[in-house]
Amino acid sequence: MLTDVGEPSCYKETMLASDHAKWEHAMQSELDSIHKNGTWDLVPLPKDRKALPCKWVYKYKYTSDKTSPKYKARLVAKGFKQEQGVDFDEIFSPIVKMTTLRMLLALAANQDLELVQMDVKTAFLHGDLDEEIYMEQPKGYEVSSK
Repeated sequence: MLTDVGEPSCYKETMLASDHAKWEHAMQSELDSIHKNGTWDLVPLPKDRKALPCKWVYKYKYTSDKTSPKYKARLVAKGFKQEQGVDFDEIFSPIVKMTTLRMLLALAANQDLELVQMDVKTAFLHGDLDEEIYMEQPKGYEVSSK
């Protein structure tokens, strides 16, 4: 089932779409970023561990002129499958508080400053983990024996 704006909701839909080549390029770009940043190593799964499933998330990104969309594919681990005390001890999500954002916008308006928005493509990949986390390989990009 496609989303409201026509984005595929799973890998199978993406491969059946008429623009599947553009989605494949977006997925490969995501994997290239992951490999370039040394985010993971492909290893055999230890017998006493379980691997988290993962999912591709697809999104059209439009520029201000709204002409042709940029295809974005993100690989996400299904962390909700983890159990507290077994797979992790604490949760932390670095997000900005709305009061901080409002203060920055008010300051920019007051000082007549220009605001620029940017997207940090792989910001989440730069966090350090103390635990070993195992994730299944993404659909369409499996390497046998790993």
